[in-house]
Amino acid sequence: MAGRSKKKSETVFLVCEETGDYNYSVRRKSGGEKLKLKKFSPRLRKHTIHNEKKK
Repeated sequence: MAGRSKKKSETVFLVCEETGDYNYSVRRKSGGEKLKLKKFSPRLRKHTIHNEKKK
């Protein structure tokens, strides 16, 4: 078991395209494509596109 490397997960934030608010944080594996999800924006009270951003 010693010497086995674990895949690190990283915390990324989902930022609303329209308001620029950091509404969600997500843990995911490093690498791969950036997330682009449709999530609820509390300020606008509607679903908007949220992009991944590291802090």
